[in-house]
Amino acid sequence: MEEQALPLDIQLKCIQRIEEIMTNHGQELLLSLIFLIGGLLIVRWVMKLVRLALAKLVKHTATAVTIANVIHVLLLSFVLIIAAAEAGIEILPVFRLLMAVLLVVVGLLVLFRPYIPTLPFRVGQTIKAAGLLGKVEGTTFLNTRIRTFDGKVFFVPNTNILNDIVINYHYTPTRRMKIDIPIRYDQDILKAKQVLEAVMIEDPRVKKTPRPAVWVLDVTKGCILLGGRCWADNLKYWATRVDLIEKAKLRFDQEGIEISYPHFGIHHFDRTPEDARMEEPVFAGA
Repeated sequence: MEEQALPLDIQLKCIQRIEEIMTNHGQELLLSLIFLIGGLLIVRWVMKLVRLALAKLVKHTATAVTIANVIHVLLLSFVLIIAAAEAGIEILPVFRLLMAVLLVVVGLLVLFRPYIPTLPFRVGQTIKAAGLLGKVEGTTFLNTRIRTFDGKVFFVPNTNILNDIVINYHYTPTRRMKIDIPIRYDQDILKAKQVLEAVMIEDPRVKKTPRPAVWVLDVTKGCILLGGRCWADNLKYWATRVDLIEKAKLRFDQEGIEISYPHFGIHHFDRTPEDARMEEPVFAGA
């Protein structure tokens, strides 16, 4: 069925009413609209700064998100009150309504926040999740944007992340690194341990506590495997580790300590008459 159009007189009355409103209150409505749009843009910019500040100041992600949501609601309420005032609307009823809504929203956030699943990382942290290793560039309600170290950008559904094991490499301020170096069997073990320990201690990025240590990890795979262990800041982990490996190699060369490498040993034994007799058939007729 075709929709029936409004009678002409009703349409004219609506147009006249709109003209009267624009004539009497057009300036106020325009200013109110400008304040509303400008205020929303300012709130968006302020919330970016707030989230960055909370990411540095607040350790727990859930707490930071809750504080950010409360601040966001407060700022939006303030913008709406100013826009309503410019439009000529009485502020007191609007203020009461917004305060009631604000109290309800804050109460729900505080009450149900512990039961809402949260992502175990923040923007800027390096994580391994959903088979990807990279830095978190952004999160939304639906997905997380991860940039891998080869420049690819992945948009991973949050459901996949929440149902998977997540490794957050920046959750703690420090991290232990492994410096494993194999040396030959005929090398001086004690000297090699002292050299590797000195390389780690001399680097200013390595933490003094816990103290760097070196152990003999294995002697059964064609080499003596030395394992150096030390701690460094998470943000300096990768650069420190690669530098320590290079310094250890150069220092071992200076000290005359030979590093081992994967190899196979082939041993040849001369065949004796006794070996030949043992290989003869048990039965002469065989």
